[in-house]
This record gives sequence, C-alpha cells and structure tokens, in this order.
Amino acid sequence: MTRFASSVTNLRSSEIRDLMSLATAPDIISFAGGMPGNELFPLETLDRIYQSLTEKEKQTALQYGPTTGLPSLLESLSDYLEKKGLPVKSNRLMITTGSLQAIHILAKAFIDPGDPVLVENPGFIGALSAFRAYQANLVSIPLKEDGMDIDQLKKRLETTLPAPKFLYYTPNFHNPAGIIYSRKVKQEMMALLKEREIPVIEDDAYSELYFYDEDLPEMRLMKATDPEGIDVCYTGSFSKILGPGLRLGWMLVPDEIYRKCELIKQSIDACSPSISQMLADKFIRRGDVYNYTANIREEYKKRGLAMIGALEAFLPAYVTFEKPRGGFYTWLQLPEGSNATAILKKAIEKGVVFVTGKTFDPDGIKNDCMRVSFCNTDVETIRRGVPLIAEAIKEMCGP
Repeated sequence: MTRFASSVTNLRSSEIRDLMSLATAPDIISFAGGMPGNELFPLETLDRIYQSLTEKEKQTALQYGPTTGLPSLLESLSDYLEKKGLPVKSNRLMITTGSLQAIHILAKAFIDPGDPVLVENPGFIGALSAFRAYQANLVSIPLKEDGMDIDQLKKRLETTLPAPKFLYYTPNFHNPAGIIYSRKVKQEMMALLKEREIPVIEDDAYSELYFYDEDLPEMRLMKATDPEGIDVCYTGSFSKILGPGLRLGWMLVPDEIYRKCELIKQSIDACSPSISQMLADKFIRRGDVYNYTANIREEYKKRGLAMIGALEAFLPAYVTFEKPRGGFYTWLQLPEGSNATAILKKAIEKGVVFVTGKTFDPDGIKNDCMRVSFCNTDVETIRRGVPLIAEAIKEMCGP
C-alpha cells in the first residue's frame, strides 16, 4: 500500500476546482469561479508590450532570473506600491509565483505541525488549504459585516495555547464574504495584537477593484500604517489587475522574514517566470496598469450592480446578503440550518452553479450560506442566472 506523508492526509479537494469542468460547459451559467472575465484581458496592450521588447529583453524573459524577482520589476512594483501608501523602503519586496505561493512560503516559514493559526470564518480556501498542508491547527474567528468579530478574536488570543503563530485576513472585498474591513476593526485588531509577537498575513488581491472612491479611506491597509510591534506580511497579486495566467504575486515583509522566505522560495521553484515578470514590468512602467484597472473597475461595477438588482428582485425575503462595493463576490446567508449543497444540486439541474458555504468554513461544517460570483459573467447572463438560483432556493427552503 502506498504510504503518503502525514501532511497530506488532511487535504481535501476544493469544491471550486471540482466545479470548474462543469462550469465551463457551454449550457451552464457559472457564478462559481473567482476569475476575471476572459473578454476583459488587455490582449492588445500585452501584444504591443511583447512586440516592443528588444532582443536582449526577450532573452532575459526566457532565462532563469533571481529568486526574489527581476530587478526591473522590483523597481517598478516598488513605485506602484509606494503610490498605494505602502512602506516599501522599510520592508523587503519579493516576487512570487502567484500570491498563493507567497502564502505558502509564509506558512512554511511559520508553521510547525499542530501550531494554531488564526483565520477567518468564512475564509479563502486557497489559504486554508495552504495552512492545512503544513499541518496547522486552524482557529477560526467569525466575520461580521465590517470584519472579524473582535470579541471572539480577543477570546481566541487569550485562550489559544500555545500562542497562535500568525493571524491571516483579507481586508478588502473579502473572498468569499465580499466585505470591506472597517478602519475601526483594523485598529482594534492591531491593539489586540501589539507586542504579542503574532505576525499578520494581510492578503490583498482585490483592493484595486473598488466601485466607489469614497471607500478608499476605509480601505487603508494595516501594512500602510506600519504598526509598531506587529510584523505585517503583505501579499498581493497581478491576477486581478493583469491576468491570473501570468502566475505572478508578491510579498512585502520585514527583513528578517524576507531572508527566511528567500531560502524557502529557492527550494520550491528557484524563480518565478521571467517572461511574466518582463510583461508585468512594462505594464506598470508604461502606465497601462492604471488605465486598465480604471476600465475594469467600471465593468465589474456594472456586473456587481446587476447582481444586486437581480438578487433584490428575485430572492425570497429570508435570504440576506451584503451588497458588494467592489471585488468579485456576493455572500448569501440562507436560513439557519439550510443545506446549500442540496440547493446547488437543484440549481445544476436548472443550468446554474455557485459555491456552497462549507467550502469556506475552516471546519467544513457551516453550509447555510453560498458564494455567488459576478466577475466572470456579463450583465445579461447575471439577469438570466439569478432567477434560477432563487427558484432552487425556494424549492428547497420554501417560498
């Protein structure tokens, strides 16, 4: 009998990945995937960038690069992040193969088998899977409409032994809950964590996809405040501001953590794709990133508002949801004790898919909620698909 490592025994397949083959069927309306719309990629811009590369740049693009990233991209990305108010000069920046690799590297740097780590409930399945891969004990904190339940966080900090190795959270347009953490909650989190020697992983993949300028002050990152007494490890991604197929992300971390993470990355893949880094560097330097994100913000806003309108028009009154103000997702709360998996089966019969709540529960239990994505579906399709989800809910939970 094949003997596998104990570290993989607790891994389970992501329902999102399991749904992908179904979601790509031509007759299925998919609200499952958290991916940009294919028709929104900046193809002409990327074609121009590649055609403008010199012979030497193309050679560099096809060659191995430094483990921590091509110097040109580190320079341009540093400037980009400084404009967002992040303390680049007092931290170290590393390019990673997607932001999920950054999370994996940080998990490997911190977690010994059995270590408790503080996570959100619901939480990003990619991060939860990464932490399980290193045999962490996931200690979950429930989310409210403006972020972590601070009372529950305080309780976990006081009662979890040994002390948690780190806290992981996603501040803006949360995956899957869609919320923005309020300034008040972030300040309370920092006050609780100060001097406890518990680092924070601040995972920020969606903050460029805001719908309303008025939300920007509320969206200020913990990393931007550079709090004294807390090591904040900031991760980001090109997946939502250029294309996930490039597999490029980054981490901005204190020097001591950076040095350990560099060694870990060397052992994983030596370097991230140089050709992707070359394209991303030019995308930033030419200013294309600003024009592109401004355009897709408007499109995602149209889709988000269409989603809100359709949900308000067709959902039964006993289903509640937070109206998205950016990002990719809407989180629906069903009546307590409902079974989203049964609703999903009924929805598939009608030709529409979403992701059930238990996928995002660190304990894999709570299933009376569901994530409905609007990012990869145009307005017309959203208006056709939402009534089908509403029908499935009514058939399983009542009119």
